[in-house]
Amino acid sequence: MELQKSGVIKALYLKAQADKAKAEMALHLLENQAVGIGDHTATDFFEDAEKALESLVDANDKIHLIEEKYDHYID
Repeated sequence: MELQKSGVIKALYLKAQADKAKAEMALHLLENQAVGIGDHTATDFFEDAEKALESLVDANDKIHLIEEKYDHYID
């Protein structure tokens, strides 16, 4: 049972790290390459940035929680 738990926690941790990277990339693209976004209105652009920021916050929260409570599973 211990091995299964560690696999689940590690998978959740790795997914949170991937989600964080995806959100950071989205924010970077929105900030630095907005010209290539095309038909986006200012509202669309802002909503996309807000969604990316919310994803980043969510991923960071998950990473910190797992590191705080389950660090022995992710080493």
